[in-house]
Amino acid sequence: MWYSPLTDQKLAELIPRLANWGYDAVELAIEEPGSLDFKAAAVLLAEHGITPVVGAVLPPGRELVAAPAETVRTTQHYLRQCIDAAVTVGANRVIGPMYAGVGRTWRLEPQERTALMAELREALRPVADYAGNHGVCLGLEPLNRYETSVLNTVAQAWDVIEELPAEGIGLAPDVYHMNIEEKSIPAAIRSIGPRLVHLQVCANDRGTPGEDSLDWPGIRRALVAAAFDGIVGIESFTPDNKVIATAASIWRPLAESPDRLAIDGLHFLRNWTADWERIKPICRPDVTASEN
Repeated sequence: MWYSPLTDQKLAELIPRLANWGYDAVELAIEEPGSLDFKAAAVLLAEHGITPVVGAVLPPGRELVAAPAETVRTTQHYLRQCIDAAVTVGANRVIGPMYAGVGRTWRLEPQERTALMAELREALRPVADYAGNHGVCLGLEPLNRYETSVLNTVAQAWDVIEELPAEGIGLAPDVYHMNIEEKSIPAAIRSIGPRLVHLQVCANDRGTPGEDSLDWPGIRRALVAAAFDGIVGIESFTPDNKVIATAASIWRPLAESPDRLAIDGLHFLRNWTADWERIKPICRPDVTASEN
């Protein structure tokens, strides 16, 4: 939302501001594993009481499917580096679209898709094992149809991870993509249950959460019904970085400034979760999707 790539100096400037605004956590996008001093970052985050989440970044060329074996191996190595970074910085989650380069799309026939899902499952298996053995859980993120043709829905992603170890991998959906691809965001969240390990949020236009048309009460009820106790993190992007803006199709400012989006978004989310404990007893897993 602010910087790309993220550097030690930029992180040192940002974390005190986040803490001052009242944030509990921050997502650290690891474009290149050597870009940050993770030991120093761990100290900085601990000083300000901020919990880290590591974001895996897959530009074209980082591929786990439909790619040469060497490309798959180097991508698995990158993901293990992200897990190592998470351990060092004190994070227990690595999230992202860990299957194909963002923006890579091609048409898949049904039989080809079935084979591709099996290929992805086997490519993720050793990485998920590595994560689980290090106390980290991967969060697989489906993307919308314009950014990938591999995993667009929670159901597709669930098909990949269901047989993989729960301690090593779950799902980390993003309401922006869900708003495009899911029939019902609350129903999709409920279907994940305990394998929901992280949730990214923003407005339906990638702007400030709450200033939009999403069903926030329904999303909240679904999270409570799923007994979700993870992190809800705002994901948006600055239009000032041309590479990021182009990849995410950000053609205009989404708020007055990234700071304004972060402050107003946090204010909305604090109010949104203010009575979380109160609604738990009346929000049961057997509530139907139509009630959301």
